[in-house]
Amino acid sequence: METTVRLYSPTYRESRTYLMAALFIAGNIILPQLCHTIPQGGLIFLPIYFFTLISACKYGWQVGLLTALLSPMVNHLMFGMPPAHALLPITVKSVALAFSASLIGRRHGTVTLFSVAAAVVAYQFVGSIFEWVVTGSPATAIQDMSLGLPGIMIQIFGGYGVLRWLLRR
Repeated sequence: METTVRLYSPTYRESRTYLMAALFIAGNIILPQLCHTIPQGGLIFLPIYFFTLISACKYGWQVGLLTALLSPMVNHLMFGMPPAHALLPITVKSVALAFSASLIGRRHGTVTLFSVAAAVVAYQFVGSIFEWVVTGSPATAIQDMSLGLPGIMIQIFGGYGVLRWLLRR
């Protein structure tokens, strides 16, 4: 199923860029806090990436990049999550997601379930390779794809659903 999207790409000179990023960062703060009420909820549901996916796909790489960079940092400073040792890999994955989602959104001009899945697979691949190189642990590198499979599915199906809902507005 294909959905035509009204894509926006505000620049860093527009206040709307910062307003949209602030809203998505807030989402990336609230959702992880809700997920962390469940034991290992952050590792299972990967909530810090959800609104980065939506922001980058719908509003472009500028909003996506702000969301990707600031969400993990603000969460860490406010709540200590993600822990310091996980901050760099999570930020790299977030940035990879912002660029893959915005690229796919811009290139096709539509949002399909396949395009959302492609963006998620791309950031997981790049992020896992980075994490493997940094930690030297293949088990740590693939943790998101094993323990976090429910979160990946939520990103794909939930992200697609939210993007479709945004289109109706």
